[in-house]
Amino acid sequence: IRSGIDILVGTPGRIKDHLQNGKLDLTKVKHVVLDEVDQMLDMGFAEQVEDILRVAYKKDSEDNPQTLLFSATCPHWVYDVAKKYMKSRYEQIDLIGKRTQKAATTVEHLAIECHGSQRAAVIGDVIQVYSGSHGRTIVFCETKKEANELALNASIKQDCQSLHGDIPQKQREITLKGFRNGAFKVLVATNVAARGLDIPEVDLVVQGSPPK
Repeated sequence: IRSGIDILVGTPGRIKDHLQNGKLDLTKVKHVVLDEVDQMLDMGFAEQVEDILRVAYKKDSEDNPQTLLFSATCPHWVYDVAKKYMKSRYEQIDLIGKRTQKAATTVEHLAIECHGSQRAAVIGDVIQVYSGSHGRTIVFCETKKEANELALNASIKQDCQSLHGDIPQKQREITLKGFRNGAFKVLVATNVAARGLDIPEVDLVVQGSPPK
């Protein structure tokens, strides 16, 4: 960074650290890309993103950086927040169209209603039936606490590890490598930590609770 770079890719917290420590100058930034913008502008990150962008953006200026926002899902509130950073003549490009409700025809979908207290036992049974002792499973949880508790729950008979934002990057890489290599069969992850994973050997994906 000190000797000058063309592109910087970073998490909001790390970029903010460098700004506060005077190691980063964003005044000459020409392009700003927010990936997974629905996550970036959500409560957890929004404040950090605002602090960073305030350095590069001037109110109502036509000289502000070109802003590119990417997301697989765009709730209405995302558009409302995004307009703060977009020029008045912004363009919206939709690569999904009317296919938002279409799921893959090669995948079987199953919805199971159960009480919260039974969830771990039901998930354990579903893994046993649909993935067995040889297949691989990813279970998505909403919170880090849920992910940790489920990964340690005795209802899941297979070897199991958790993946979420509190786990250091180095350990996350070790965990993912182990899952890819088949060292353990069940990965319990929060949505943020598991975005973008591509592991063809996965037979079963469980959403621990209905997505909001």
